[in-house]
Order: sequence, then C-alpha cells, then structure tokens
Amino acid sequence: MKFTSFRRPFGMVCCLAISMLLLATAVRSAEPVTLNFSNAEIDAVARTMASITGFNVVVDPRVKGTLTLVTEKPVSRTAAMNQFLAALRLQGFTMVESAGLYKVVPEADAKLQSSAVTVSDNAASGADLASGNQISTQIFRLNFEAANNLVAVLRPLISPNNTINANPGNNSLVITDYSDNLRRLARIIAAMDVANATGVDVIALKHAIAVDLAPLVLRLIESSAGATVGGDTSFKTTLIAEPRSNTLILRAANPARVALVRSLIDKLDQPASGNGAAGNIYVVYLKNADATKLAVTLRAAMTGQTPAAAGAPAAGAATAPPASVSATGGQVQADAATNSLIITAPEPQYRQLRAVIDRLDGRRAQVLVESLIVEVNADRAAEFGVQWQGPLGQSGDGVIGLLGTNFGAAGKNIINQALGAGTVAPGTGFNFGAAQRVNGVYVLGFLANFLESSGSGNVLSTPNLLTLDNEEAKIVIGENVPFVTGSYTSNNTSGNSVNPFTTVERKDVGLTLKVRPQINENGTVKLVIYQETSSVKAGTETAANGPTTSKRTIESTVLVDDGSIVVLGGLLQDKYSGNDGKVPGLGDVPLFGNLFKTDSRSRNKTNLMVFLRPVVVRDSQTSDRLSMDRYELMRSGLQAAQPAPSSLAPINEAPLLPALPAGRPAAVAAPKAQP
Repeated sequence: MKFTSFRRPFGMVCCLAISMLLLATAVRSAEPVTLNFSNAEIDAVARTMASITGFNVVVDPRVKGTLTLVTEKPVSRTAAMNQFLAALRLQGFTMVESAGLYKVVPEADAKLQSSAVTVSDNAASGADLASGNQISTQIFRLNFEAANNLVAVLRPLISPNNTINANPGNNSLVITDYSDNLRRLARIIAAMDVANATGVDVIALKHAIAVDLAPLVLRLIESSAGATVGGDTSFKTTLIAEPRSNTLILRAANPARVALVRSLIDKLDQPASGNGAAGNIYVVYLKNADATKLAVTLRAAMTGQTPAAAGAPAAGAATAPPASVSATGGQVQADAATNSLIITAPEPQYRQLRAVIDRLDGRRAQVLVESLIVEVNADRAAEFGVQWQGPLGQSGDGVIGLLGTNFGAAGKNIINQALGAGTVAPGTGFNFGAAQRVNGVYVLGFLANFLESSGSGNVLSTPNLLTLDNEEAKIVIGENVPFVTGSYTSNNTSGNSVNPFTTVERKDVGLTLKVRPQINENGTVKLVIYQETSSVKAGTETAANGPTTSKRTIESTVLVDDGSIVVLGGLLQDKYSGNDGKVPGLGDVPLFGNLFKTDSRSRNKTNLMVFLRPVVVRDSQTSDRLSMDRYELMRSGLQAAQPAPSSLAPINEAPLLPALPAGRPAAVAAPKAQP
C-alpha cells in the first residue's frame, strides 16, 4: 500500500485525514507502509505516525515547521517510526516517552522529560537501551579508570544539548544522549576502563633505612617523564616507607615503572662505607617533633633513667643540657636552632634510635576547643513607704513637740527633705509629699514613696583555642588589677614620714580558660580544664586594702566525642531580700496601717553555664578551612560596620581586613564557630 500526504496547495488537510484513515487500516492489517510526506507540518505527520504505530503522541506547542519524509519501498511500522525520529532529530526535535505518552519536544528539553534510565555494569553492552533516535540516560559504572578523567575525553562526542556528569563517590558516569550514540560511547568507555596500575609490591631493604630512601626515590621518579598519566593521581607512583620492618611498599602505573623503581632501589640499597668524615656522628633533622624534648626522651630510654634524671631542659633553655652517655656508648644531643638531633653511636645502635625517632616524629593532630560561657542576670526590686510628721502643740513660733514616722535615708528621709530647703534630691520612684516650715523650724510634713524596678542582662563569652594534642593552651581576657601586698613608712627625728612605699601584686581579673586536650584512639577527646570568671566588686576599687574580687572557677577533667558539646556546670543562684519598717501596733492595722510602715523587697537571679566543643584537626586542609572561616566571619563583620556616608563628617571608611589571598581555600558555611 502507498500513502501520500499531498502538498498543501492541493487540500493537504483533507488528504491527511484520508491518509490517516488508510494508515489505520494498514495498522490493523499489519502491512508495510510507504511514506511520502513533502513539506508537511510536523504536527500533522506526528498524528499520522500515531495512527501507524498505535502510540499516544502529543506535540509541544514550541515544535513548529515542516518536514519531508519519503520511503522508496514499503517498510514496517517500526522502521517508519525510526525514520520519523531521524527526520525530527535533523531539525532539532526529538520524541521522548513518559508513562506511555510520547511527546515531541525540542531536543534541548528532552533530557529533562525523558524517563528512560539504564544502569550498566558492563560498559560494552547496550542491549537494554532504547531505539537509536530516542534520548535516554545511562549510568556507566567504572572499575579502573577515574570518572573525572573520562569526562574531558567524552564531552566532545556528545551533542551540545545533552549532558555528561561524573560522580566521584561511586566512580560512575551519567550520560544523557541519543541511544545510538550511547552505544558508541559504551564501546569507548569499555576500551578505556582497563586495569593499568600494578598491584602492591613489598620491597625489603638490606642496608638502607626505609624512611631515608623513600623520599629520595620518589623525587627521582617524579622528576622523570610519565610519573603520572593524564594528571590522575591513581596512576602516580606511590612509595611508602614501613619503619617497623624496614621495607618499602610500592604501587606503580605499569610493570615498566615497577622495574625502574626496583632498579633504583637496588642501586641505592648498598652497605654503608662508614659515615664519611663524620664517623659515628649522625644528624637527624626532625619534621614535627621538638628536638629538645625528644632528646631528653631518647636519653632516658638509653640510660634507663627518668626524663628528669636524664637532663630535662630548664624552662626557656635554647638547647638541651650536656648529653648523658648510655651503657653502650651512644649519646644524643639536640640542636634547637635547626630542630635536629645529633646522635653519637655505632651504626647498629643508630639504626635502633632511628626507628624510635621515626615513630615519635609524626605529625601531631590539633584540637580546636570552642567554649561558650553564658551568664544571665535578672533583678527585681519594689519599695513602698509612707512617712509623716506633725506638731503636738505650738507656742508662738515654736513647736512644743512632734508626732509622726520617719523611715529611710538620704532622699527618702522626710526630715532631710524638709530641712534641706530643696537642696536634698528626692528618692527614686514616685514621691508625693508636703511640708511647712515656720521660722526655720519643721512644722508638718508628709512623704510617700513608691518604686518598682526590674533589670536583666546577659554576658556571652566565646573564647576559642587551637592547640596541639596533649599541649596546654591558655587564654586570658580581662584586666591586670593591682592588689596591695604591703606598705612601709619610716619616720625621721622630727617625726615626719620619709621614704614611704607600698608593694603591690598585679593579678588578672576577667576570663581565664586553660585546656589540655588528649586525643584517644576511639575518637574521643580527654579535656583537662580550668575555667575562671572574676570581676572587681563594685565600690571597692579605691579601698585602702585593695579591691575585692568575686570569682567563679571550674576545674575538671571530662571525656567528649569529637565535635560534641559538653556542659561543664555552672552557678544557678536565686537570692531574695526584704526590709520592713513599721510603727509597732499601728503598722499591723489592716489598710490603715500602711500609713505607719515602709516595705522594701528585691530578688536577684543569676544563671552561669559553661559549654565546650572540641574539634579534632588532623591535617592542614581542615586547619585552613577553620582559619579562613573565622577570617571571613571577622571580615564580614567589619564590612557591615562601615560608617554611613557623610559629607559633613568626611570620614566614611573604617579599616577592613584584606581579602583572602589567591589559592587559599574558601571558608566553609557550616561549622559555626560557636557550639
């Protein structure tokens, strides 16, 4: 059968309807069809193909244009659909399937609407892919090659509207493209995903020391061509020294590289012909440990003495004291200027010492201790009082006697208020009163005082400390206050004081935090903590015997998981005080008794808590991220505190921290500095 879509000038719409009816008959009879569409609208051709195949086909409104689709001889309906898809592909359109619905959409949107996803463990197979002109997504799991390396190779082979991405987590590639191209990419990936690196070789040394030989061989290998392949570190020659067995662990890109490394090691692993002009004196440059402290430890191990007996250095000493000689004749001295050890010993003993040094001279982890010291205060006070005075009698201008009540002091005292003639300030709160004076003599007075006050405050301190494992760190934030410790004065013959002087001792007052962290093998951190919060008591700053301080201290040893928060403890204080004054008897009369009494009450609540959060820092990258995070925090704070522009006061800029230098790691968004 032959079905033709006529050109538009000859009644294309009616002819297409007839063609669709005839094609439906052909579908029912499963006969081959012959296509002959010339400059037909894509939407009309799509409806015709839906009738041929029996699929539900919809066309995106953005798909516009015409196409020509001609077959010279009858073809199956599957072949007809493939030719339709090929014609769409040439014009930048394609058809995707989703839940049984076939949609004709622009090629650029197909990757977002296609539901066909396949996972391939065998990259060479593509049997489970869709037809060649349909877009689908396939996940290729790689066994040997790094996924990031293949992205640059495969990207030019994929159409611009489609995507390729690498997932380093499981070393896989996610590619969205036409199925025929996915099959071609599968064959390329299979050819490249092969085992190139060798296994692990263990090379035992006979004469040389492993930790000395490994860096030398690596420098020689890496300087030669082909030490790395394509910049991928998985092909980089890896050579690790194992001090315990004095062996080298080798993994290279190929057998040729292994042979090269082995030949270098064989040439360098030769018996030592003495130590040259130095004889039996060896110099060991340390990488991480402190030479002065390590020398003391080694001398103690050689002589069997305690570190103190072996000559521990005095505080602030530049070098260790003279070395102790062991029973075997070896001795160890430290050179603090170069952080190196000078060992005088026979070669067998030097090898033993070197093995110990290599174990002790490792990079020590650090601990960032984030502390949070929170103090919250709430104060409330209330006062009520009535005072009055009246004359018992009057003779002329004089007062015979007085009757009344008088409470309080200073501005709250009715007598002071009356006699002060306005020079005495009234008390705080609401005051109501009246007074009469006759010839300078108090005659009548009345004073009522009402007061209710409340206050609250909080103090938040967040000192942070970064210190080496098992090293104490200390931070002090406060003032250095003088305290009188003694005084001396001598008198001359005339009784006058001469040469007076006072001795003082200055002490830190404020916040003090001392921490010694110790990292355990199971990921926990042991913290030996001393925390002190002190302040000078108000009103004692100029006391003759020196100021009085209030102090709160915590001294404890705790065990915390890395990154967890622990509360050390604190002070929870709730204090109440009350002061009542009244006239006996009259002050107890209900309601009327308020005229004969005064009442003052106060309540103070203080909550002080201390929180700690240790974070283990094991490498320089983590240390850099933490440092840059704090740096950016301070820099953003300075930027936010810039003064508002003003032409009248032309100082419109405040100092700013410089931007991070190029090449430094960016700050992380999330641990916050505070726990």
